[in-house]
Amino acid sequence: MVQQMSETTTPSTPGKLKPDKPHHHIHNRFRIHSSHSRLTLFSSLFLAFILLLFFFTFTPPPPPPSTTAPRRVLGDSWGGSHWEHLVSKSARRSSASGHTVLVTGAAGFVGTHVSLALKRRGDGVLGLDNFNRYYDPNLKHARQKLLERAGVFVVEGDINDGPLLKKLFDVVPFTHVMHLAAQAGVRYAMQNPISYVHSNIAGFVNLLEACKSANPQPAIVWASSSSVYGLNSKVPFSEKDRTDQPASLYAATKKAGEEIAHSYNHIYGLSITALRFFTVYGPYGRPDMAYFFFTKDILKGKQITVFESPDGGTVARDFTYIDDIVKGCLGALDTAKKSTGSGGKKKGNAQFRVFNLGNTSPVPVSELVAILEKLLKVKAKKKILFMPRNGDVKFTHANISLAYRDLGYRPTIDLETGLKKFVKWYLEFYPSGSNKKGSW
Repeated sequence: MVQQMSETTTPSTPGKLKPDKPHHHIHNRFRIHSSHSRLTLFSSLFLAFILLLFFFTFTPPPPPPSTTAPRRVLGDSWGGSHWEHLVSKSARRSSASGHTVLVTGAAGFVGTHVSLALKRRGDGVLGLDNFNRYYDPNLKHARQKLLERAGVFVVEGDINDGPLLKKLFDVVPFTHVMHLAAQAGVRYAMQNPISYVHSNIAGFVNLLEACKSANPQPAIVWASSSSVYGLNSKVPFSEKDRTDQPASLYAATKKAGEEIAHSYNHIYGLSITALRFFTVYGPYGRPDMAYFFFTKDILKGKQITVFESPDGGTVARDFTYIDDIVKGCLGALDTAKKSTGSGGKKKGNAQFRVFNLGNTSPVPVSELVAILEKLLKVKAKKKILFMPRNGDVKFTHANISLAYRDLGYRPTIDLETGLKKFVKWYLEFYPSGSNKKGSW
């Protein structure tokens, strides 16, 4: 219609516009009236089409939640009397002085070892894990079988599932939460940044919400990371050092977690302890860690990449064996004071702590490779490159004096001893370096 009107009022050549004759006005009014009619018809038909489309595709919203939530049936991922029985049985203490602990990320590397240690000493332990595919789920399910044999039930679910967390706290009055669920890995954050925000920030807040609303409120111990020290050049890293220069998104989410934890401690009286882990390694470890994929590639005769710092300096890590980390985790649980809130209301100041858990003996990555060559009896095919700007830092070194004083934390396993244990496990789990028990 606009185009038709333009054709009747605008000359094709400037200065050539001629007045229209009267019968042209009548004709134009007829054309405009016809155009309006056609437009109205087409608009009505289009609106009818939209209404029909809406009618056939609309899904009514769920009814508002009632005060009594319907019980989930056994066919669902959680819920039902049998499920509740498994949850309660796993969380039952065998020691009168034991804790009742919810371990998130229980099928993860550290989570599995901590859960086994807690169960062995008589604590009640319930695991929670979403079994994501960040790395081979077969390894996670192998860890799950270890836990099942020890009497630890692992609920398959996500920390972002608020109703699930509420249900767990309704079924079990947890005294402690060991929060180890997280999206790990520095480099993967460049590929999938949203997963880090989803797990390490949103998931952590969701868990804290469940804890602050619980009655009684549990004490919380959770895994931060040495990555929070970022570009800090002062070594060894101390808990009092600045942590406002993260070198990766992963580090930034862990730092954000520490600040969020402090706010929940201050507002709601939650007792919270953060543990900054330093390069944990050992049996059933994570395949994305250098010691793990170096072992795999050396055995397969593949070339491995060893990084140097841009200035040609050594890249070193404070490698910490899993058994030492477990001792630190249990020490933090055992010395954690009770939360002071109840039902989401603070009744007094609560404990808030941050500890480094490392080995205090940084080892160059080149030495790590040399130890693996010795243990595997295979010469590595090495490619030396400068470290890319992907979030990694060139040096980590933990000052553990605070953990030594308050937790009795004393790491005892040196790198060669720990790698010997890891290699023994690896060769049994992946015979002859094959992939019979896992896909890569």
